[in-house]
Amino acid sequence: MAKYRQGRINDEFQKEVAMILRDVKDPRVSGAFISVTAAEVTPDLKFAKVYYSALMGDKKEVKRGLLSSAGFIRGQIARRMNLRITPEITFVEDGSIEYGAKISKILEGITITDPDEIDGENDD
Repeated sequence: MAKYRQGRINDEFQKEVAMILRDVKDPRVSGAFISVTAAEVTPDLKFAKVYYSALMGDKKEVKRGLLSSAGFIRGQIARRMNLRITPEITFVEDGSIEYGAKISKILEGITITDPDEIDGENDD
């Protein structure tokens, strides 16, 4: 039963952080098109890891922008979510979207030939 509750908290935390990031006025964050891919809140609600992926901007600058706006994000979480304790937020870069785009580009470059066409060419 506790795992179900933990999953609901993680999902809700992820959604709220994604919405709050739209309101952050730091140009390093607002101009980077950040998507929140996951969130993990510890069972005691003291710490939270937020996994993100930035589509634009320098990765180091985006990370600095997120770290500087962590207090604002935490305050907004405290107002929006009904939790006993508002967790301290740690941001972790998630490279899965970039990796998926790289794999997709590789797969698009592959040309598939019909085996019957290859056999037909050898018969001539």
